[in-house]
Amino acid sequence: MYVNNASIKLPEDPNTVVWKYLDLSKFLDLLLSQKLFMSRSDKFEDQYEGTFSEPTFEEIKKLSQDNPDFLNYYKKHREKVAISSWHINEYESFAMWQIFTQNTEGLAIQSTIGRLQQSLQIEKEYQQYIGEVNYIDYKKEHIPFDDLFFPFLFKRKSFQYEGEVRIITDIGESEVKINEGLKINIDINTLIEKIYIHPKSENWYKNLVIQLVKQLGSDFTIEKSDLESEILI
Repeated sequence: MYVNNASIKLPEDPNTVVWKYLDLSKFLDLLLSQKLFMSRSDKFEDQYEGTFSEPTFEEIKKLSQDNPDFLNYYKKHREKVAISSWHINEYESFAMWQIFTQNTEGLAIQSTIGRLQQSLQIEKEYQQYIGEVNYIDYKKEHIPFDDLFFPFLFKRKSFQYEGEVRIITDIGESEVKINEGLKINIDINTLIEKIYIHPKSENWYKNLVIQLVKQLGSDFTIEKSDLESEILI
């Protein structure tokens, strides 16, 4: 379930719009399983995920001189944390379509911060935290380490275009092993406000998605992205 953490930065307005761009197979897996897939933090393409900036690392190294397990704990902790990434934006993002959908058969889920929080309440085994990512210079700026979530809420400035907010699960001392990721229970009807079809997709594809969603017992609003709408002149 969602747990509020006052130290984690998050937009104050629960109606802040967030998006998840994904392909049809991942979307169908979400509908069929009624579970949200979260990637293990050290499996992301960015090798810096869950690590520290240089100034923080130097500080931790000093603290680890007499206690090497202190540094090893942070390294191993990445294997215990799973993340679901969402994009904060009032509108669709052409860049996000390009980056996160492999072809013209992608989808975008539109939701809000408040919907994310509410939809997580049915998950009883693990706790989830939601936080906005901070983008910093890893060579110069400091990442706090007084909260175990902080390394997962900072990224390099090169990724600032992502405008990311994250759902984070830490399985802590549990004996469960996360391989590629972790699936958590989610209230799909609360999570999804609207579904958008890839701007370059054909009409048959939109009709297929509508049919599949209905057959699976859902009744979401489904629209074709208007990024490729006809010009007026």
